[in-house]
Amino acid sequence: MKILLATDGSKYSKTAINEIANRPFPPKTEVCILAAYEITPIVNTLEPMGVYHEYYAQFDENAFKNAEKNAKSAAKILENKNPNLLVTTKVVAGSPKSIILDEAEKFKADLIIVGSHGYGAIERFVLGSVAHSVALHAKCFVEIVRK
Repeated sequence: MKILLATDGSKYSKTAINEIANRPFPPKTEVCILAAYEITPIVNTLEPMGVYHEYYAQFDENAFKNAEKNAKSAAKILENKNPNLLVTTKVVAGSPKSIILDEAEKFKADLIIVGSHGYGAIERFVLGSVAHSVALHAKCFVEIVRK
């Protein structure tokens, strides 16, 4: 079995991580922990809106480090609680909605697991829901874990 677990470091993702960690999966079940982060779009590399390019580069570097930390933290929890799992991590820049779907196809995932922030209709309309988008467009099973 191949599972793609998407994490953003939130308490909702941690609920999904703990859910997987406590389940009895068959030995050698593969879990790829994916942390997607969005990079700053730079329209003009000189001084967009009066802010230097270095500022954006530092912002993107921090976003990468945070995503990497979230993925490693999730891996540590899974490895400690469920040593039968074969755990890998991956950090990818881009829109989480599309990155999760792309990586699930590349990984040939049987199941995608995401945490839900529990947005209502208005918040989903304004902010968009990653879990909802993944559930609508995935080519495999999707489990949305709620806190």
